[in-house]
Amino acid sequence: MAKKMVKKLKKRVKKYVYFFGNGKAQGTGKMKDLLGGKGAGLAEMTNLKIPVPAGFTITTEACNEYFKNNKKYPPGMWEQVLENLKKVEKAMGMKFGDEEKPLLVSVRSGAKFSMPGMMDTVLNLGLNETTIKAFIKKTGNERFVYDAYRRFITMFGSIVMGINRQLFEKALEHMKEKKGVQLDTDLTSDDLKELVKEFKSIYKSETGTDFPENSFEQLRLAINAVFGSWFGDRAIKYRRLHSIPDDLGTACNVQSMVFGNMGENSGTGVGFTRDPATGEKRFFAECLINAQGEDVVAGIRTPLRIEELAKRFPDAYQELNRIYKKLEKHYKDMLDIEFTVQEGKLYMLQTRVGKRTAAAALKIAIDMVKEKLIDKKTAIMRIDPEQLEQLLHPTIDPKSKSLVVAKGLPASPGAAVGRVVFTADDAEQWAARGEKVILVRPETSPEDIGGMHAAQGILTARGGMTSHAAVVARGMGKCCVAGCGAININEEGKYFVVDTNIVKEGDYITLNGTTGEVILGKVDLIQPELTGEFGIFMKWVDEYRKIGVWTNADTQMDARVAREFGAEGIGLCRTEHMFFEPDRIKAVREMILADDTIGRKKALEKILPMQKGDFINIFTEMKGLPVTIRLLDPPLHEFLPQTDEELKFLSEDMKVPFEKLKARNNTLREFNPMLGHRGCRLGITYPEIYEMQVQAIMEAACELTKQKIKVIPEIMIPLVGHVNELKMMRQMVIKVADEVLKKYGIKVHYTIGTMIEVARAAITADQIATEAEFFSFGTNDLTQTTYGLSRDDAGRFLPYYVEKKILEDDPFITLDQDGVGMLMKIAVEKGRKIKKNLKIGICGEHGGEPRSVEFCHRIGLNYVSCSPYRIPIARLAGAQAVLKEKMKKDLSKSTV
Repeated sequence: MAKKMVKKLKKRVKKYVYFFGNGKAQGTGKMKDLLGGKGAGLAEMTNLKIPVPAGFTITTEACNEYFKNNKKYPPGMWEQVLENLKKVEKAMGMKFGDEEKPLLVSVRSGAKFSMPGMMDTVLNLGLNETTIKAFIKKTGNERFVYDAYRRFITMFGSIVMGINRQLFEKALEHMKEKKGVQLDTDLTSDDLKELVKEFKSIYKSETGTDFPENSFEQLRLAINAVFGSWFGDRAIKYRRLHSIPDDLGTACNVQSMVFGNMGENSGTGVGFTRDPATGEKRFFAECLINAQGEDVVAGIRTPLRIEELAKRFPDAYQELNRIYKKLEKHYKDMLDIEFTVQEGKLYMLQTRVGKRTAAAALKIAIDMVKEKLIDKKTAIMRIDPEQLEQLLHPTIDPKSKSLVVAKGLPASPGAAVGRVVFTADDAEQWAARGEKVILVRPETSPEDIGGMHAAQGILTARGGMTSHAAVVARGMGKCCVAGCGAININEEGKYFVVDTNIVKEGDYITLNGTTGEVILGKVDLIQPELTGEFGIFMKWVDEYRKIGVWTNADTQMDARVAREFGAEGIGLCRTEHMFFEPDRIKAVREMILADDTIGRKKALEKILPMQKGDFINIFTEMKGLPVTIRLLDPPLHEFLPQTDEELKFLSEDMKVPFEKLKARNNTLREFNPMLGHRGCRLGITYPEIYEMQVQAIMEAACELTKQKIKVIPEIMIPLVGHVNELKMMRQMVIKVADEVLKKYGIKVHYTIGTMIEVARAAITADQIATEAEFFSFGTNDLTQTTYGLSRDDAGRFLPYYVEKKILEDDPFITLDQDGVGMLMKIAVEKGRKIKKNLKIGICGEHGGEPRSVEFCHRIGLNYVSCSPYRIPIARLAGAQAVLKEKMKKDLSKSTV
């Protein structure tokens, strides 16, 4: 009876722990949500009969429950941990905490999405004064055991107990200096014994307690630390940068230790199944002999090429070669793998989808389609739209003179110019005040994530192509040169020395992440041309994309760049940007300062030929594609100088009394100019301004049409809130356009529409549609007016709102689909009730943001318009929106 009750209770307790070992795992590779990426990978490799040390995974659900229960384990979790620990003991033929055959374990985090180095790992757990004796007896290698012990105390002390890791590192450096050696591996067992005593002394002085001897207590505290690292500062910052939700939680992987530091017959390494920088189909890996895995990824020692492993351990290398190919074929993707060779035997410790540059991602996707591993749809879904921006980073102009002073490893391609800083905090602070900086570090650590993001590029003295700096920089698209041993950094003095050169904080350097070169001073950079794999991939993208992708372009050069990136029209040409050109600002100011309509018209006559020339150039560049020209939008005071000194200079230049200028400036000043006399309100009170602009547009169109150059002008009235505003402006446009067409004696088809950028316009879109042939959502202003925020001032507090989870995203960066998006849906539905085929687009900054593009596709917009360099991103996001929609439909069909 009692046994039945126990069984019933076991059934009721939720399963929180999943075992893997002996060629069989309770989980699978598809269980990332529950087991995290690392746990799912270990389970899948185990099921594929790949040599994986036995262990178990504590689920992400357990982590979430831990935080919900005020940092207490959910019912049954610890009991399941102990139960599965026994299974591991059986699989490995050892016992945790045993005096004769002690089992040591690693305790590692592992979230659903890869977050390299952002959360915590503890190795060699289970060592204490009792188990080290048994371990020495078992291995016959006292030096190895004490090396493992000092590493364990360092990790446990810094990660689990929060002791400053530098205290341990300084003690280690002091010991090496004392013994006159350079490498950790040169320290003897006696040296390491002494170091262990010193480390324990540091532990006690910092915590007030002795280092824990109980292996189970060590395990419990390490699990707590892994769970706790999910809400560590660096993990939170990484999730924010990569849009990873906070509620996923991390899994915790407890796995039998295997040792790469047991001597010259052991080693450890990290590899990628293809080159993560170029995408080339070759095994790209690095290793260290007589080392543990942390030494490779942390950049503590500069690693060796994988060929060294092949020379030393040919059998293990052949097996590794077979396994990586098997894994890539199984997962149908480029993978990141970790492995250890213990006394000649290979063990696999991790597999996950590998981080890669945008160029590599494109090449890998295209090559895998050619290899028939994946189809085009899969290839399209593989590329993160934001990642395409990496392809647009500058490179060094080969014509420019440069002084190369050092060369490191080309860890992440591209080029960067900036002023040198030596800490992540300084990088963030300098960047916040507008400085472009290069972060220079001995090696980066996960704590540096904020500074790495803020910097233009990263330079490290140590570490390899798979170090933290390299992996994170590639993921961010940052230029990075790693393992540059020629530079000697003095962190306290804030300078580095290379040969006879001293580079101080604030000095400029240039990095070439493609070659690994470090260059003194500023070097000219050039923009890349997109060909090859990019062209092939974008053709595939356009096969599936339905939503149009237009551009925001104000100049002929903008239009040319946009066309090269695949723009299908101009969705926003801002005429006011043309007014700021040096050759016309004087005439604009004359117009503003005029006392009456006659004076304004006289000044506008000077601007007319300039505006017409602008439109001729843009129409010509767009080669028959639609060009949407927004009539003048900003308030007039923006064109006048703001300080007395500037006004006095203008007064002398224009021969207008200073007092008159100042009085006019004061007259134009508004308490809230963004909600004041601007947009169509200007056109209504000063119609001669809009009349001149329409005349310039139509004359340009007529002159090109006469030359048999196709032109499609679309005239857009800004800031309409009431249908009568648009009605009045429409009549004016038609009157001026008809006069121009009559004068030239030809026909040019043109359309008149409006921006929907105030809430009233969206709500009364059915009325406005009677006077409009197209709508374009100006979501910058629509967000501003919906929230009642000044976009110029909101930057002071919006980051705080995002940090405190008041808002999920900054609404000026990612479209607020629930608020602003709801107004857009209302406008679409109401507008198309009046005109079924009403053309509707978006021309705010959201037009190039992937999630916003997907939303625009869902609500049925005809096009998105964005800056030229965001066009590839919008094109890809549009194609992915179609494929996601199809996948969702297929899924719903399969569940019916």
